[in-house]
Amino acid sequence: MKFKRSERVSRIMKELLEHPNEILTLSHFSQRLNAAKSSISEDMVIIKNALEKAREGRIKTVAGAAGGVKYIPEASKEYTRRILEEIAEKLKEPDRIISGGFLYMPDIMYSTRLVEGVANIFATKFEKMEPDYVVTVETKGIPLAFMTARALNKPLVIIRRESKVTDGSTVSINYISGSTGKIERMSLSRRAMKPKAKVVIIDDFMKGGGTAKGMKDMMKEFEAEVLSIGVLVETTTPVEKRVKDYIPLLILEEVIEERGEVKIYPNPRVFEEEGQPEDQLPEELEAQE
Repeated sequence: MKFKRSERVSRIMKELLEHPNEILTLSHFSQRLNAAKSSISEDMVIIKNALEKAREGRIKTVAGAAGGVKYIPEASKEYTRRILEEIAEKLKEPDRIISGGFLYMPDIMYSTRLVEGVANIFATKFEKMEPDYVVTVETKGIPLAFMTARALNKPLVIIRRESKVTDGSTVSINYISGSTGKIERMSLSRRAMKPKAKVVIIDDFMKGGGTAKGMKDMMKEFEAEVLSIGVLVETTTPVEKRVKDYIPLLILEEVIEERGEVKIYPNPRVFEEEGQPEDQLPEELEAQE
């Protein structure tokens, strides 16, 4: 069955978006769409140009016998600002304030659209670091870590609060919670990740940084290198956190419970870094097949 160019482009685009950071060969598309590789190559140029104009990602070519093309999600500064400002406005709603000065966040953390947006922001920051795993702890931040792992096309590792029989042999450590100051425990199956891996850590909320420090300490047990830590919301107090190298997307300055006021805003530092350089896609890719 033959497809028109417009039909091929839409189908190729759909498959690339469904497989972020995964190499797909021209032969793969050629067979599925019953088209010559030269035609698929021309289709890729159209898709590349469209993505660049929309600033919603990029197409990267991978040379070699097993090479091809892959779609890399990329959050522009405009996209990043739009997503973070939308989340900040939602978190400013007075009825989110819970007794004790806490904020209700589950509906945001379980919003597939918002979480995917934040995940694309983190993926843009971490893609060049080439991590082997995305790591998080057993909290409501799991959806965010999962979507970040999907965008990077890397396995997700979830550190448990308590070990389970089905985990097999585990490593357990104690850590001090940054928010409560209490000693807590976390564990991870020895089979969860290979030793000496490179990882990025994702967390939904940071106050004192105790949980993030616990995750870093857990990674030491696996001789893993923590490349960076991504946090959705960071509080301004305490000023001194238990970890140093992390990227907060939103800054929570104050929750005034009696007035129903929440002071939260996008982290200005997020917009200071330059975007990813553009990859050049040759008009003819058949030589790589």
